[in-house]
Amino acid sequence: MAELQAESEPLLGRAHGGRGRDSPPSGLSAFSSIQVGPGAMARQDLCINQAVVFIEDAVQYRSIYHRMDARSMWLYRWYYSNLCQRTLSFTIFLILFLAFIETPSSLTRTADVRYRSPPWEPPCGLTEAVELLCLLVFVADVSVKGYLVGWSQFQKNLWLLAYLTVLAVSLVDWAVSLSLLCQEPLRLRRLLRPFFLLQNSSMMKKTLKCIRWSLPDMASVGLLLAIHLCLFTMLGMLLFTVGEKDAEPNRERLAYFRSLPEALTSLLVLLTTANNPDVMIPAYSKNRAYAIFFIVFTLIGSLFLMNLLTAIIYNQFRGYLMKSLQTSLLRRRLGTRAAYEVLSSMPGQAGATPEAIGVKPQNFLQVLQKVQMSHSHKQALMEKVRSYNDVLLSIDEFQKLFDELDKSVIKEHPPRPQYQSPFLRTAQVFFGHQYFDYLGNVIALSNLVSICVFLVLDADVLPGNRDDFVLGILDCIYILYYVLELLLKVFALGLWGYLSYPSNVCDGLLTSILLVLEISTLAVYGFPHPRWKPETLGLLSLWDMTRLVNMLIVFRFLRIVPNMKPMAMVVSTVLGLIQNLRAFGGILVVVYYVFAIIGISMFRGTIVAPLGNSSLAPANGSASCGSFEQLEYWANNFDDFAAALVTLWNVMVVNNWQVILDAYERYVGPWSKIYFVLWWLVSSVIWVNLFLALLLENFLHRWDPRSHEQPPAGTSEATYQMSEELMFRDILEEPGDEELMEKLRRHPHLWLCR
Repeated sequence: MAELQAESEPLLGRAHGGRGRDSPPSGLSAFSSIQVGPGAMARQDLCINQAVVFIEDAVQYRSIYHRMDARSMWLYRWYYSNLCQRTLSFTIFLILFLAFIETPSSLTRTADVRYRSPPWEPPCGLTEAVELLCLLVFVADVSVKGYLVGWSQFQKNLWLLAYLTVLAVSLVDWAVSLSLLCQEPLRLRRLLRPFFLLQNSSMMKKTLKCIRWSLPDMASVGLLLAIHLCLFTMLGMLLFTVGEKDAEPNRERLAYFRSLPEALTSLLVLLTTANNPDVMIPAYSKNRAYAIFFIVFTLIGSLFLMNLLTAIIYNQFRGYLMKSLQTSLLRRRLGTRAAYEVLSSMPGQAGATPEAIGVKPQNFLQVLQKVQMSHSHKQALMEKVRSYNDVLLSIDEFQKLFDELDKSVIKEHPPRPQYQSPFLRTAQVFFGHQYFDYLGNVIALSNLVSICVFLVLDADVLPGNRDDFVLGILDCIYILYYVLELLLKVFALGLWGYLSYPSNVCDGLLTSILLVLEISTLAVYGFPHPRWKPETLGLLSLWDMTRLVNMLIVFRFLRIVPNMKPMAMVVSTVLGLIQNLRAFGGILVVVYYVFAIIGISMFRGTIVAPLGNSSLAPANGSASCGSFEQLEYWANNFDDFAAALVTLWNVMVVNNWQVILDAYERYVGPWSKIYFVLWWLVSSVIWVNLFLALLLENFLHRWDPRSHEQPPAGTSEATYQMSEELMFRDILEEPGDEELMEKLRRHPHLWLCR
């Protein structure tokens, strides 16, 4: 009990002196350099383990505000182990994936209502059992989190409270489903499933916070857009009306301005330019002056207000990356400072005088042995610590050591094999030279050109009338060269040297697949000869095998990317952005999921196939030109989860989305437009602009000239490549000592050893 009481005291209680609230509790005395015995050793082990947890928190940018007793730290490290975190991630994926299998099932070949066969529906209780297992994992997850942070912190954490509420509602809804034998009209818990993805990602939480900050400015521009839209709608209703002297009806009014809701919808679609110039043609054909109305509307709405919205969102997100990196730096400094305070307070840590406070390198090495981090970073840190010998590490030296975490070691390629023969050494130099790669690129380009030529020549030729003799011979020759090139590179670089280049791994894998496919083709269909059109044997015909080979050859042409520096720089930048864009991708998944479930609940079964006709012919007069039926958009429905996702994607792209709006207005009712307009606002207006803002922010920082400066060859920095944190370290503001100490004093679960 004394130990638990001590661990509940605030951190740095010694700093205030006396026996007040921040002083060690009765029954526990402060340790000094002369303490010995089992109790002192136990406290020393506890301090070592606390420092280990703090450093792991710093490495992973985690919060340090959690329980720090021995059992809690064991549970904490086990919770953040790879096994537990991967299990939790798989559980989140599994419960989200259930939407494809449970009723209405997406397990059909097509989403077209005319050709779709009845899907396999899982029996009641099958998906519910899997869902219950996932929910129990989440119950264990929130229980562990709640225990680790403590009840007082749990009550203040809105995300954990929401997590508990969502779980409670989901379990109640699950019980209701089973009691109704899975025949309930609405499953509320399906709408709540994306929350499990949100709460598990700190980056997604930060992104949501930034979106919340941007909402007021976005709302102001949205209000301007609404005023602009309403104003021109009223002008259009007044402009395109039927006059007393008009001998024929106004086609513009009949088609697009028949009523106020129709006029509003037409101009809203014109705001996305999806129906331009269709919406203008009837009036423009009558009088060319009418074009001014539509041009002015498009200039103000699409080219000014929509781009102004992009600029405002970008301005709000200009500091998004820097704020994220600043928060990460604060968490790292806080974790390392907490580890320093714990280690410097260990029994026997002080020197001959009370002022001699620091961390013994031996104790720090003992901590590093237990810390879970990358092997290269651990070795670099341990080498730096050993260089101090027995000199106590000051706080500045201790913090500076962790700059090694911001560096990633550049992988060194294995040495090339040594050959005794002068001829072999000469061949090794030739085949290992960069010009040999250029030759391979030229050969790959010629292969790609040959495929393009045959695609053009055979564009109008049926597969049964094609002569694949020439193309088959060329494929054999090119694949033989690719195999020869692979073997020669292995000869020049060695097997491990060849595999140390990612481009070679991809190239070698594709070449091996091409070789297997070519051997299979020759074994099944024989060697190419004139009028080579054998009957289909096995799973794939000769034409299918040829197409597969040529698709892999086209994909293999991407090998030129590493050899073109500007292109390689762009590709590396895009790949580097993926980590920062994962949060936005996750939010898009959440939004898609929620809108798809809502769409299924509202529109499932509303799109039905035409009676007595499997397909509407173009000559069918019942379908007007450009309508949902005439364009055969039957697959754009909400009859299952996969079809709903594709339909939402088509609306987000806004190409011909007015066709979908019109169809659902006719099949369901005019209120359906609210759903699609809301989806357009969330996805195409807000999310796409946020995505663009973050993309620009990342590109501007990554393409900063300072980020491409290379350290001098031969220096220790030349073996490292900078991470984002180190790249922008001169821009980021280092947390002050007072700020760190103030945050450390708020730690509710730790009492220092001294």
